[in-house]
Amino acid sequence: MSRRIKWAMFVVTAIGNFIAMLDSTTVNLALYPMSVDLHVTMGQIQWVMIAYMLVLTVLLPFFGKLGDIFPKNKLYATGFSVFSFGAFLSMVAPNFISLIAFRCLEAMGASIMLSNAQAIIARIFSRERRGKALGLNGCIVAIGGMCGPAVGGFIINYFGWHFVFSPCVPVGIFGAYFSWKLLPNYVKKKKFKFDYLGFAYFTISLFALLLAISEGYQWGWTSLKIIVLGVTTLIFGGLFYFRDHKINYPLINFGMFKIKPFTFGNLAVMTSYMAMYTNSILLPFYLQEILKLNALVSGLLILPYSVTLAITAPISGRLSGKYGSRYLTMAGPIVYILALLIFTTFDKSTQMWEIVFASGVMGIGNGLFQSPSNNAIMTSVKKEELGIASGILALSRNMGNILGVAVTITLFETFREFFLHHGEIYDIAFLNSYHTTMFFGIIFGAACLLFAFVAYNPRKL
Repeated sequence: MSRRIKWAMFVVTAIGNFIAMLDSTTVNLALYPMSVDLHVTMGQIQWVMIAYMLVLTVLLPFFGKLGDIFPKNKLYATGFSVFSFGAFLSMVAPNFISLIAFRCLEAMGASIMLSNAQAIIARIFSRERRGKALGLNGCIVAIGGMCGPAVGGFIINYFGWHFVFSPCVPVGIFGAYFSWKLLPNYVKKKKFKFDYLGFAYFTISLFALLLAISEGYQWGWTSLKIIVLGVTTLIFGGLFYFRDHKINYPLINFGMFKIKPFTFGNLAVMTSYMAMYTNSILLPFYLQEILKLNALVSGLLILPYSVTLAITAPISGRLSGKYGSRYLTMAGPIVYILALLIFTTFDKSTQMWEIVFASGVMGIGNGLFQSPSNNAIMTSVKKEELGIASGILALSRNMGNILGVAVTITLFETFREFFLHHGEIYDIAFLNSYHTTMFFGIIFGAACLLFAFVAYNPRKL
């Protein structure tokens, strides 16, 4: 396979990650105008994100397994097509319920792409070039994030939140075409076996957990509903774990978790995204609700995060290929913990340059961490296990996203109600809740640092 063809395949694959990041950042910025226009609370509007990530996450093992069985070109083109169609339907959604439904369809397409992207990149590049390729993939993802706030802010400001989904449609169509034409169409024939019962256990357990976390502050943490959801999570989670240990075609190969870099690396990835989302989900609300900035200005203030991430990610990916991942993956959480500390000082008089600076520091931290971590995780497994490893890595990433959104909104709403109940005016209660929630993000960042320290041998990884 020539070098030119390899890089053409890489670009097509990376576009799948690009479009998913573009969609995520534009929708995140649109949550506030969505909640106002659709007359729903912050706790309800979070399901635009959670429903998307829940469907995406629970399907990752399934589509990761399909990626080891079916031709990559057909599977990836299908992912692009479904994602693009779901984005179009979301754009014309007439109400909150239909928006949630169409976001779930969109998530199905994203799940196909995200569960196979890392495996395609890891398979077509040698160990020496893999770090560089994954770093460039991180750069392209960052460009998607970089375009999202600016493009999304412009679209929301001048056309309304419905049109934030519009860029995904043409990108998805072109991505589907080039995936079909360029990606490998050969795969070794295997008999397809899938653990549908285990999949049902996994889905029920995860949904019950997220519903309990998301609604606990409204229903009451000791209410019968929450207790039932907690018991449901434990029962079906246990059933899933024991079933996958006794069958020879498990949904998730738990044997892979005997590999220390793989296990703790995935835990580090999950907690890193929980730390990231602690601020990224609340910052647009702070900018638009407290500072009274419009969507365009808010998007431009968030933009430095993606700019610094785009610069840092390929550099750290290349360095990890030469010198190992341990120190870079430890430096990342240290840097974004510092950024979260800066966010705890924000108030109504915060200057724009401070927001720009803090967002930029956060991007540097994430750029230092993600590419080296992904490289080390994918390098720690056998080549024939790259497909399922890619699915599990994407699962960890999106579990971090889901838990980050759910836990952040729950903490924020709980603290805000507490401060309002004790007589504080709305703006002060909002800021105190925002600051308190940031400290939990710092805890997630510290957990990421610990997992990264344990995961990687400085000489080998």
